[in-house]
Amino acid sequence: MKRPKLKKASKRMTCHKRYKIQKKVREHHRKLRKEAKKRGHKKPRKDPGVPNSAPFKEALLREAELRKQRLEELKQQQKLDRQKEQEKRRKLETDSGVMPCNEEPMKEDFGQCENKNKAKSSKQNPKKLYCQELKKVIEASDVLLEVLDARDPLGCRCPQVEEAIVRCEQKKLVLVLNKSDLVPKESLENWLNYLKKELPTVVFRASTNLKDKRKTIKVKKKARSFKSEVCIGKESLWKLLGNFQESYGKAIQVGVIGFPNVGKSSIINSLKQERICNVGVSMGLTRSMQVVPLDKHITIIDSPSFIVSPLNSATALALRSPASIEVLKPVEAASAILSQADTRQIVLKFTVPDFKDSLEFFTLLAQRRGMHQKGGSPNVEGAAKLLWSEWTGASLGYHCHPPASWSLSPHFNENIVTYMKCGLNLEQLEKNNAHSIQAIRGPRLANSILFQSSGLTHGIIDENDIAEELPKWIERKQERENSKDIDNDLESVEEADEKSSDISPAEKACEVLPKESKADERTIQSFVLDKMTEEEDAYDFTTDYV
Repeated sequence: MKRPKLKKASKRMTCHKRYKIQKKVREHHRKLRKEAKKRGHKKPRKDPGVPNSAPFKEALLREAELRKQRLEELKQQQKLDRQKEQEKRRKLETDSGVMPCNEEPMKEDFGQCENKNKAKSSKQNPKKLYCQELKKVIEASDVLLEVLDARDPLGCRCPQVEEAIVRCEQKKLVLVLNKSDLVPKESLENWLNYLKKELPTVVFRASTNLKDKRKTIKVKKKARSFKSEVCIGKESLWKLLGNFQESYGKAIQVGVIGFPNVGKSSIINSLKQERICNVGVSMGLTRSMQVVPLDKHITIIDSPSFIVSPLNSATALALRSPASIEVLKPVEAASAILSQADTRQIVLKFTVPDFKDSLEFFTLLAQRRGMHQKGGSPNVEGAAKLLWSEWTGASLGYHCHPPASWSLSPHFNENIVTYMKCGLNLEQLEKNNAHSIQAIRGPRLANSILFQSSGLTHGIIDENDIAEELPKWIERKQERENSKDIDNDLESVEEADEKSSDISPAEKACEVLPKESKADERTIQSFVLDKMTEEEDAYDFTTDYV
């Protein structure tokens, strides 16, 4: 019997269904066209070049050629540096050889991931790379903008970097007080009067609602009365750089330097009115120098952050150390910050009852914010991380008082101060700063937390000063060895305790004291027994025994 042929499903459909699909497709295409029309397709503008009627055309063309040559030289130098680094890594790999794996347990742990460990150990320390990039920025730039957090301006200044800029001749240094909307106006004016005696200072507030051409980012609006999204101080900084460029007579390069999370990349984005540089809440996002042309005469260079010296105070290390470079203990870092802040204002800010120490505050904060671990215990470490992130970020408002008496920094003298202010219109800068202070809507003095500054923060410029970090597999091995030693010590202590538990306290006392005579021994034993009976019979009337 032949197998019957199976009929295929027909692709025919009713006219009503077909017309409906066609209508939906037309609507979809119309919607796409409308969105494309709204966005608009901007053609890239061609460089018109220098017209023949322009004066000094030949000189301008020569400058442009020289700039191109410098950029090519920089690229070639970077290429050579990379090649040298690769050669060094290869030599290190060949010299180090294979990892010793004589012990059987170590073979099981590290025998499988031998190649991965070698690759990780061959990588260069990121701190050394940061120092190299910072040196390149200082050498390449004519004007350097040191960005300071207006909440702690003195703590954001690095004397080592400022001294290195002073050593390089014909370089200007300008201070930029960023995040000025998080500080009361009285404190901002006091700090401006203090800092402008030494260096030209600009009050600034970077904008937060910039659109990225590559991505469409939705910015959530936070209910804060004193926070504004508009850039303030942009015009005064533009005019200052423009005046210097006119007096210099050539195209200038401006380097932006500072500690992590002070807002270096945000200032560049605000000046350019585009989100060119990478910006985020986490510290240490900028890892290499980035050249951004503002106009034909001014080019701005973004730089990685300063490396904090471990010799600084615990508060300075907690505030200025980026989490991506150094792994900090959150409880220790947050407690160091908390020790410098006003306790009464912190209680009011976080709506927490009065506390004795930092650990009690973190437990209360965790309970207040509903941060619990398994079993219902408060997450102390999570609360410490929360405080640390708020303090280093751009959400918490706090302020510091400037020093009572002004004194010139040790790495500066009167000649350097006059040179830094020469060629800049300081009167116009004062007017612009006054106008920007009036435009800023800062918090009230009562709402802002008073913070005690730890002074200037020392940094590291030289690569040789940075200590080399051991690979992770070596650190793990050392930790295991240390844990074994601790276990052995505990076992020996327990054995000693067991032996000593068999001996009575009277015998212990006799062993400790010298054996002169039997009469003395008896008196000692009787004294110890009397003392024990007195301690046992003692009754404390203050405690309630139930």
